[in-house]
Amino acid sequence: MPSDLEQAMESMIMVFHRYAGKEGSSGTLTRRELRTLMENELSGFIKSQKDPTIVDRIMKDLDANRDGEVNFEEFVSLVLGLSIACEESYRMRLKKTQSWK
Repeated sequence: MPSDLEQAMESMIMVFHRYAGKEGSSGTLTRRELRTLMENELSGFIKSQKDPTIVDRIMKDLDANRDGEVNFEEFVSLVLGLSIACEESYRMRLKKTQSWK
């Protein structure tokens, strides 16, 4: 039986490949594929943003090799960055909760 972390990694891989390759290479996300992935899988993040160009800005930041597509390694940096931000938020909420006791 896979551990929680192994399941999380498998889920991340499966999500990436669910959206990758519909338009371009099977191992990359085009701008449109990234937008669809983020709208479906990160809808809370997208809705919380005030900038309508957020996906375009993320695409530009992620596309390290400037080929117009996001490969899995580039995609992982997005997930990593969002995970770090979520963990920081979690620690802040935990700190507030503990201060009430």
